[in-house]
Amino acid sequence: MGKSGNAAGRRGRGGAESLVEEVDQGRAELVPDRERRRAWTLLVDGAPQSHVDLDDPAYLSFEYQRRLGHVIDLAAPPGKPLHAVHLGGGALTLARYVAATRPRSTQQVVERDARLVQFVRRALPLDPGARIRVRSTDARAGLAKVPDNWAGMVVTDVFDGARTPAHLTSAEFLDEVRRVLAPGGILAANIADGPPLAHLRGQIATAADRFGELALVADPAVLRGRRFGNAVLVASDRPLPVAELTRRAAGDPHPGRVERGRALADFTGGARPVTDASAVASPAPPPGTFT
Repeated sequence: MGKSGNAAGRRGRGGAESLVEEVDQGRAELVPDRERRRAWTLLVDGAPQSHVDLDDPAYLSFEYQRRLGHVIDLAAPPGKPLHAVHLGGGALTLARYVAATRPRSTQQVVERDARLVQFVRRALPLDPGARIRVRSTDARAGLAKVPDNWAGMVVTDVFDGARTPAHLTSAEFLDEVRRVLAPGGILAANIADGPPLAHLRGQIATAADRFGELALVADPAVLRGRRFGNAVLVASDRPLPVAELTRRAAGDPHPGRVERGRALADFTGGARPVTDASAVASPAPPPGTFT
């Protein structure tokens, strides 16, 4: 495969060419957005990972990233700086979003694929004023290096290929998240699953065992088990801004539904919390999901 800067046969607005590079996880490709002048979509082995608009880093294209963006918006008063930890980096979309919407935020990103980080930072440079530190290590190992009570928010969006590794799905992992979160801090987790939604139900049960307040945002078709997709699980020990989150999710180009309380408990359907001993990776997307 070609290195960064080699053409991959697709052009965006202004004639920009796709960039391809071999990274630790496989073949990374940055495809130019035909509608936005300096925007790119990152794919790894053909699976879409991130979308970045260098001219407007507050623009979020992917529906699950928009939902994570809503949680970020509601995690603190508008514009107030956050201490944020991002497990899973991709094209650093959400770290760029926090830096754009909450200037002077201090952020730590943990992305295991060092070659991917180098590719992204070279092709899509960060704003020099952004306080973003990137560690190239395993997400759980990187989280262990974050001080106690440091983060106002932890975002988990970790995929090895298209699956979340088993050791990032357990109650013991959430214990480490809780250690890092400041009192009242928020966890926002991107979870991918499809019918029969056993993985998603197990993740909700695990979070409910460790946090007092939960909400889930997803496409209704995903919640009904009609297709494979993403759900954003939000957890905290303080009341969550459910009404505003519901309003924002409903107003998205692809509207999402918010579940909480009894409805969320009923959806979980008696699933048991996941432990390190019982954890398995999230299910692989069915063939054709990304075509």
